[in-house]
Amino acid sequence: MRYRAAPADTLLSVGLDTFTAVFHRPSGITHLLASPAPEILACLADGPLDDAALMARLEVSFDVADADVAALRARLAELVDTGLVEVL
Repeated sequence: MRYRAAPADTLLSVGLDTFTAVFHRPSGITHLLASPAPEILACLADGPLDDAALMARLEVSFDVADADVAALRARLAELVDTGLVEVL
């Protein structure tokens, strides 16, 4: 499976200490995200990735060395449920 973030023009993000508030314009819902969800969205903003490529990009871009694929898939499933990420 490949994943992509919602289009950038549909999201408005604001950092709030250790959280990121993301307003999703199509749903009208504001989501309060903790790491690594904002980092996942940032990596997917450049284009669709599968979980292996996403894991590699997270490790390089955000120094997420202790992550595992099962945890990443769980975060992706949560982001898909919110509409912030879609499965291709």
